[in-house]
Amino acid sequence: MSGIANPFQKQSAPAARRALAMILCLALTPAGAAGTGDERRAKPVVFAKGQTSAVITGRIEGRHYVDHTLRAAAGQTLTVRLKAASRSAYFNLLPPESPDAAMAIGEFSDNQFSGLLPDDGTYTIRVFLNRAAARRNAASNYTLEVGVGGTALKPVSAAIDAVAPGTRFHARATVPCAPAYTQVRECTADVVRRGFDGTATVELGWGDKRKRRILFVKGEARAADVPQAMRSTRHERGWTIEFDGGERFEIPEPLVMGG
Repeated sequence: MSGIANPFQKQSAPAARRALAMILCLALTPAGAAGTGDERRAKPVVFAKGQTSAVITGRIEGRHYVDHTLRAAAGQTLTVRLKAASRSAYFNLLPPESPDAAMAIGEFSDNQFSGLLPDDGTYTIRVFLNRAAARRNAASNYTLEVGVGGTALKPVSAAIDAVAPGTRFHARATVPCAPAYTQVRECTADVVRRGFDGTATVELGWGDKRKRRILFVKGEARAADVPQAMRSTRHERGWTIEFDGGERFEIPEPLVMGG
C-alpha cells in the first residue's frame, strides 16, 4: 500500500504564515505542563447514574492546573464549556495518550468545544491559567460543563476482521505524508475498522511517538485529533487529507475499506 505518488509542493506564503501561527498557537501550553507532578491534579469526570453530562466546579492557582479525564469512544460527540472568574483561565482538550498536544484550544474558541471524537480512549480537559497569570500566582474559580452524546462506533470484532497480534489494529501500511514542522515524508498508518463501509479510525505515526488520528465515517473524513481545519479530497487511490499549517497525508482506500 506504499506505492502512492507523493505530490507535495512547496508551501505558498499564506500557508507558511498559517504554519507560523500554528507554531505560536501550540506553544500556548499551560505553565505547569512541563513542571513537576505536584503542579498537576487529576480529577475524573463522573456522570450521575443515567446522565450523560456533568457540571464540575474547581479552583486553579499559579502554575497548578487540573486535568479532568473521561473515557469516550470514536463517533461520540463531546461538548465542553468553561466559565471562570479570571479571563486568564482556559482549557485545552487533549486526545488519548497525549501529554500536551491539544486537539482543541479554549483560548481560541471562547472556551467552548463541541465535536466528534476520532478514537477510543481517555480524553483530558486541562484547565489552567496562562503563563502571565501563573507567574503572578493569580487564582481563579471555575465551572466546567461536560457532556458526551451519540452512539459509539465499535471496532469490528477480531473474529470477523483479524487484528495484528498484541494490537487493536486490523491492518498497517506505509504512506506518503508531510507532518508539519518536520522533514518526514513517510508515515505508518494503522487502522481500526468500524465497519466495511469506509468507517474507521486511521492512526498515522512518525518520529518519536508522534501521531495523528482521523475518523472516517462511510468513506468521509469527519474528525481528527488536532485543532487545525481539515480538508479531504477523494481520488481513485483513496484520500488526500490536508490540515492548515501544511500537514498532508495520503490514505489508501484498501486500508480503510478492507479487502
